[in-house]
Amino acid sequence: MTFPPAPLRIILADDHTVMRAGLVALLGSEPTLDIVGEASDGREAVALVERLRPDLALLDLRMPVLDGVGATTEIVAGPAPTRVLILTTYDTDADIERGVEAGATGYLLKDATREQLVEAIHAASRGETVLAPRVAQRLVAKMRRPAPVTLTAREADVLEAVADGLSNGEIGRRLFIGEATVKTHLLRIFAKLDVNDRTRAVVVALDAGLLKRR
Repeated sequence: MTFPPAPLRIILADDHTVMRAGLVALLGSEPTLDIVGEASDGREAVALVERLRPDLALLDLRMPVLDGVGATTEIVAGPAPTRVLILTTYDTDADIERGVEAGATGYLLKDATREQLVEAIHAASRGETVLAPRVAQRLVAKMRRPAPVTLTAREADVLEAVADGLSNGEIGRRLFIGEATVKTHLLRIFAKLDVNDRTRAVVVALDAGLLKRR
């Protein structure tokens, strides 16, 4: 005789009582889940995890006392093997990054359906990364954006001297470095700015705010 697997033990944390009650009503009838605790802030959620060691903690992102990111950090660092699934209304890049970097296994938005939420809880409990489609799109879009170009302080000095119309020799004398070193800095600057000449380097740097307009 085969017995069904034990239901997943989960806790819910949300500072909005109505929202928390709604989640209990939504998930309470799911036979594969067992809601073993509720918390109204992140600190209570951490304490529940330490005491009950649930399979998963379903956390709101913004809560008083200790927010979802702080609670996630402490839960993940703690001895309990509890996974964290963030359930929130916030989908800004900063919010998503904070949640994921804190160690959350998943990040869902509160417009998820009951079926999506139950499926995500099970997937996250197995350690699978779960992201709401809109969240995944934002992360992919962010990864595809080119990283901002930065210049070292010395590279900025060299490029500023170029903008002043100085030759390599004159730049070297101004900065007390050899002409070969000036050329090395220029090659690095060209590579970073994806340009082939000094004039274009200055134009691109000005447009990017890497040089101050005078």
